[in-house]
Parts: sequence; C-alpha cells; structure tokens
Amino acid sequence: MAVVGRVSGPVVIADGLDDAKMFDVVRVGSLGLVGEVIRLVGGAATIQVYEDTTGIRPGDPIENTGQALSVELGPGLLKSIYDGVQRPLDVIQKSLGDFITRGFVAPPLDEKAIWEFTPTAKVGSDVTPGTILGTVQETPLILHKIMVPPGVQGTLKDLKAGKYTIRDPIGSIQTGAGTSPVFLSQKWVVRIPRPVRQKLPPTIPLITGQRVIDSFFPVAKGGTACIPGPFGSGKTVCQQQLAKWADSDVVVYVGCGERGNEMTEVLATFPTLLDPKTKRPLMERTVLIANTSNMPVAAREASVYTGITIAEYYRDMGYDVALMADSTSRWAEAMREISGRLEEMPGEEGYPAYLGRRVAEFYERAGRVVTLSPDGRTGSVTVVGAVSPPGGDTSEPVSQNTLRVTRVFWALDAALAQRRHFPSINWLQSYSLYISDLEPWYGSNLAKDFIQLRQKALEVLQKESELQEIVQLVGVDALPEREKGVLDVARMIREDYLQQSAYDDVDTYTSIQKQYRMLRMILTFSSREQEAIAKGAQVGKLQALPVRTKLSRMKWIPEAELASQFDALELEMSAAVASTATGGA
Repeated sequence: MAVVGRVSGPVVIADGLDDAKMFDVVRVGSLGLVGEVIRLVGGAATIQVYEDTTGIRPGDPIENTGQALSVELGPGLLKSIYDGVQRPLDVIQKSLGDFITRGFVAPPLDEKAIWEFTPTAKVGSDVTPGTILGTVQETPLILHKIMVPPGVQGTLKDLKAGKYTIRDPIGSIQTGAGTSPVFLSQKWVVRIPRPVRQKLPPTIPLITGQRVIDSFFPVAKGGTACIPGPFGSGKTVCQQQLAKWADSDVVVYVGCGERGNEMTEVLATFPTLLDPKTKRPLMERTVLIANTSNMPVAAREASVYTGITIAEYYRDMGYDVALMADSTSRWAEAMREISGRLEEMPGEEGYPAYLGRRVAEFYERAGRVVTLSPDGRTGSVTVVGAVSPPGGDTSEPVSQNTLRVTRVFWALDAALAQRRHFPSINWLQSYSLYISDLEPWYGSNLAKDFIQLRQKALEVLQKESELQEIVQLVGVDALPEREKGVLDVARMIREDYLQQSAYDDVDTYTSIQKQYRMLRMILTFSSREQEAIAKGAQVGKLQALPVRTKLSRMKWIPEAELASQFDALELEMSAAVASTATGGA
C-alpha cells in the first residue's frame, strides 16, 4: 500500500508507489487531493499536489489512478469557466459556494446536457484520425465538429443522428483491435501536443484592429507574441482587446496565478461583453481558465497545459484560436518554488535550470497547421503570453527565455501609461520578426507600399527620439524648420495614429484598410510639409491650418464613410499645404 512519506508544501514524497509512471495522476490522503508524479527515484515517488496540502501527514494513503493528467474535450467547453485542473467553477459555486472543497471532483463537461448531433460521415466509409463524423451546434457562434480521436482508424460501422449526452455512444468504428465506440467527447493528455500532419509558414497576419500592433508590430496567425510590462502598464487591457477584436474564431483565456481582483474583473466583464462582429455574447466563443495567486502554486502549470490543449482541440476542427496566457511569470515562479522544494540545483535568480525548455515547449505548441484529417483542413493557435517582470526589468530570466522563442515583442511602457497613452506599447523597443513573412500578404490584400509606409513612420519616430535630446538642451525654437516638421509629424503619428481608445465605439477597432489610409495620409502630409518648408513656409503656420484638426480626427471617421471622407480630406490637405507654401514664398 502506498503512503505519504514526507510533505513539503505542495510536494509530497510517496513510499510504496511501485507501479507509478511519470506524470501519473494520484489521489493523496483521505480527501483524495489531486497530484501528479514528477520524479521517480528508487522506490520513492515525488508528487506535486494541485491542492492545499494542509493536514496531510506521513502514513496517509495514496491511490494511483494509472492515468496521466488529461482534459475532457467535447461540446460544452465554450462558455465554461474552469480552474487549473478543469473543474468547472460555475458548477462548484452552485453546489459548494465560493470556495472549492479540497478533493472535490466534478465532471468537466455537463453530463446531463443534451446535444443535437447531425452526422456527416457515411456508414461503411474508412475513417482516420481527425475525420469529421458530424456536427453539434455548441453555441450560436461555433459549430462543434465531432472528430475521430487521434490513434483510432478503421471502418465506420454505425452512426446515427439524434439527441445525445456526452456519455451516450453515437456510433462505432471497426478497428483492427475490435469495435471502438464513438462519443461526443474525447480525452487527451495535456502534456502531449495533439498531432498534426504539417506545420505551415506564418504568412497570414492576425488582424487585431489595434493600429500599433497591425501596422507596426503584427503577429501572424499561428504565431507567438510576448507582452512584458510592469504593474499598471496595461497588459490585461491589451489582452482583453485582443480577445475581443482579434481575427480568431475561438478565444482561450488563461489567468495563470494572477491577482484575485484582476481575475475577478475578467470573470465579471467577459460574460457581459458582446462579440463586435455578431453582437452575440463573447463568451459563446470563449473558454476561461481561472487560476489566482492564492490557489496552490502547482496548479499554475496545469492551467497553462489545460489551456493550450483546449486550444489545439478547436484548431483541429479548422478554427483559428487565440490563446491569452496572463501571466507566464507566475507559472515560472511556481516552477521556482517546486524546484526549491525538490532541492534541485538552482539556475539564474533561483529559477530551475530547465526554465527555458519548459517555456519553449509551451510556445512551440502554437502554429498554423494542416490537421490529420483527410480533407486537409487548416487551423491555427496563436499564443500571446503576458510576462510580469519585477519592476519592469525585462533582463530577468523569464522575459529573456520568452523572447528567445517568441517572434513578437510588445514592450509595454509605464511612462506611456502614466501619460494615458494606450495601448502603451513602446514603438522604439518593440519588434516583430514576422514582417518579411507577412509582406506578400500585405502586398496582395492591402497595398504594395504598406510595408514602406510602416518603415518610414518608424524612421520618423526614431528621428524624433534623437531630436528630443537636442530639444531638452536648446529648446524647440532653436531647431531648423525641417527638424520642427519632423517633430510635428512624429507627434501626429503618436497622438493621432498610435494612441487608441478601447472605450470609444469607433476608435476601439480600426480595419486594416482604414489603418493604411490613415498612415498614408499622415506621411503624405509629411512630404507636402517638407516641400512647403523648402519653399519658405513656417511650421507654425502649417500647424494652424484647419485641415490639421481634421487630420487629428481621422480615427473617428466611421468605416462606412472611409473612401469618401478620406478622398476629400486628401484633396483638401494638399491644397491647404500648397497655399501655405505659396504664401510663405
């Protein structure tokens, strides 16, 4: 009989667990706390427990389930709120109140809910992993596709339309090993990536409607992005904007070890948000995984893996999924604590030596892929991970290991946030390594000169940064008119283009077409302004033009009036600047 030998916080050493394998789920103590085997040495097994171990003592029984930590995947995932080990928090609240009883077990999916199943596969046909057998209308926004689980193939023996629960067999497949029943749900081990046929290059941008992201630092569908920033710099607001507006079908939001009040805000606001495209509740295409800072630290790891596995499941249906992890720093802190209790040799700043590998394994599960299905459908998982470096210092190990594997860096700046410039993404420190991959898409779907405009705008902002040092010494008035013009245009880019209000109905989302027209308008004004200055015009007169006010209000032009208003504004701007040049000469 296996018993507890030693307890150290969330780490339990078990004696007599002879049949255990790595990552087996075990039940610890009389309460049956959920734990996972993370080390086997001789006859002793080390277990990390995903619940509070208070009261557990040597001699308490341990039961091995013989199964690895898995999630149940099927209709009912959307609109759900889970903890790190996929216990439905809304169900727990109804039965237990506001606190989770230790050892409490609840089915992840509602076993009594009845779903209308419509078969699409033909009985007698050969089916392989990923083949779509039929569909269930999970929510008004998402059609849930019932797929053959990975590892199962053969001849479809039986399949019937009707109303089923997730526990009712909907058909059967004749495999080489016998008849295998098929259900609406399936299970998958969270630590193993779901298999795919092929990973595709990142050539399609994830359009977010946020100008600083889409125009300057885009992320590809199936790409990875990192948002590091100190407390109060706007990480959570950025991720909520992405969840609301990004060009994705399904959103998985993982709150990993965040403060209880932040997670409460997410849980309170998400159910009330409307999907802007369909005017339906955003929760109808969202899964929330809530893991707060006062929950047992080991469960943070489980929450991250649970989230990415659910995202891969919807990817396999052919959907584009956006996963928001807020924040991976808390997961790393949990790894540091567990590593310390395991008495492992610490790495930099006390983090375990394998920190970089674990972070890389997580982000590597992102990607745009060809699924296993015979129809060759594609899907994607885009991972956006927030990092909370102490004091905003991105030289610390978690930020650096994240930057090694992610290809987009959105550097949040506390100084910009204090000036109420949102999104507070610093344009001088941020970067995107997807630009060359996405350039053909921009050229064929938007405009061939879009990337050149982006580069020119960034050069203006860089030039402004250099001029600011001179301005601080001698003042703006001492600069030549040409440099004053550069500062003028840089201010337009910062205030009229990059600054965006999440609370304004028009400004909260900007289509990529409108972004192009706005950027082209500002840079056209820049070139006209420099021409006028060369003919003797003064920057002060150019700034006083009535058309300047109209340019600063471009962000509030509704999408429906895009073409007519911008064409008229471009003509008016050229005429106004030209008249100033003539008057100045």
